[in-house]
Amino acid sequence: MKRLALLAVSVALLGAVGSAQATYPGSNDGRVAFGSDVGGNTDIYSVLPSGQALHRLTDDPLFDACPAYSADGKRIAWCHGVRARGGVIEIWTMKQNGEDKQQLTSLGGRMTFPDFSPDGERIAFAGRLPGATNDDVFVVNADGSGLVQLTNDPGNDSLPAYSPDGSKLVFISNRSGLAQVWVMDADGTDPQQLTFDPVFKVQVPDWSPDGSKIAYAAGDPGDVWVMDADGTDAHPVIASPTDEFGPAWSPDGEQ
Repeated sequence: MKRLALLAVSVALLGAVGSAQATYPGSNDGRVAFGSDVGGNTDIYSVLPSGQALHRLTDDPLFDACPAYSADGKRIAWCHGVRARGGVIEIWTMKQNGEDKQQLTSLGGRMTFPDFSPDGERIAFAGRLPGATNDDVFVVNADGSGLVQLTNDPGNDSLPAYSPDGSKLVFISNRSGLAQVWVMDADGTDPQQLTFDPVFKVQVPDWSPDGSKIAYAAGDPGDVWVMDADGTDAHPVIASPTDEFGPAWSPDGEQ
């Protein structure tokens, strides 16, 4: 799904206070959902792209962040729990206006950065189970049923995102050493490494609207790169001495 460029991502979530992803149009009237730390507590808000009509969607002493819209804009998935190290964070959903909050997972670990499938039927996310030493990718039905662990590798697998047709998941993994962009079938089969960058970078990949390309950040300082969905023709589109991260495609795929 589309990823917003206004994210503040940390590998372990401990420093995350912003939105990791959200979808563009739908019945959400083009609103942007994000997490913000106000007065020492992180909650979910939504706002129009103009910056007007700010709405607070959660009002809870616990940590609320990582919002992602369903493709039709009717619901938001997010992560909710205790932000401090060792705290439990689970995946929840709510209506786009903040009503009808429902807990989807009860895994007892730290679950982060959900992403709706294009049809809205499933939600992919990453997390670390109690006692585990690495993050894996999971998927659950939008009603909380049918939880499946898609990856089971000694490396960390994180930041899954569905392809526009729902057949693939792109994700970040360090199973081969440094964190790289990987892709797998939506059922967790056929994982393929797409990037082989020599410098560590949290890459936060994003599919183009037609699913033919993937944008990501690479290098140190980070630059924005684009590659074909099979990993070929990787090339920088922004190369500067400053650090770029969190690229996002425009809805028409032109930018």
